[in-house]
Amino acid sequence: MKIKAINPNTTLEMTENIGDVADQYTDASTEIVATSPEKGPISIESYYDDYLAIPGLLKEIRTDEDEFDAFINACWGDPGIDACREVTDKPVVGIAESSMYVANMLGAQFSVATVLPRAKDLVAETVRTTGLESQCASVRCTDLSVVETETAREAACEALLEASQKAIEEDGAEVICLGCAGMGKLDVELEKELPVPVIDSVAAAAVMAEGLVKLGKTTSKIMTYKSPEPKEIKGYPDVFQFGETSAMPGDD
Repeated sequence: MKIKAINPNTTLEMTENIGDVADQYTDASTEIVATSPEKGPISIESYYDDYLAIPGLLKEIRTDEDEFDAFINACWGDPGIDACREVTDKPVVGIAESSMYVANMLGAQFSVATVLPRAKDLVAETVRTTGLESQCASVRCTDLSVVETETAREAACEALLEASQKAIEEDGAEVICLGCAGMGKLDVELEKELPVPVIDSVAAAAVMAEGLVKLGKTTSKIMTYKSPEPKEIKGYPDVFQFGETSAMPGDD
């Protein structure tokens, strides 16, 4: 089995960490390839960043698609996840939805401990889209930037511990989801200090992606996630083109 873990931002240290975590939680026979787009933001902390990252993410899925059995969308906002499922029949799992699905099976209410306050609505929207808003006790932000979750590990752990404690004591959280791919491996340290399970979102996604492949399941193409209709797409590389398109007026 071969799974491609795509970090939609361009911070390579984070990409390496994503690969390490995914490899740690999957079978020895499963090959994990961690990658990032060539172009895009170094971090995703706003809707603008989110949308800018999507074309590169889609390109990573379309490129050498046949070599992989599943794909991981390794940003907690699950950017462009529906479009990702349109461009391949292979399973595509987001780290946000995966962490919440796991949390929902371990406690009645979960909270998301995440990055800067400006990202709170983006995170909350992801919760709503996943359909687990009623099970989400809160979204607790820190003063951490996405890059700092990777480069300032001790400070990140302290900030997440404080946010998680508040979520448990004030919001009634019974499980904590770590709301950024850069927080990989911090769950172990946090669980030493907290009385609840802490979910590493990349680990959850890796296990789910592997599980879907083992189950022999592919993305449904009957309606919503069927391949995009062939049409002229101006200014984009051929990798974004589906099927054959008729010549447009003025092409000759």
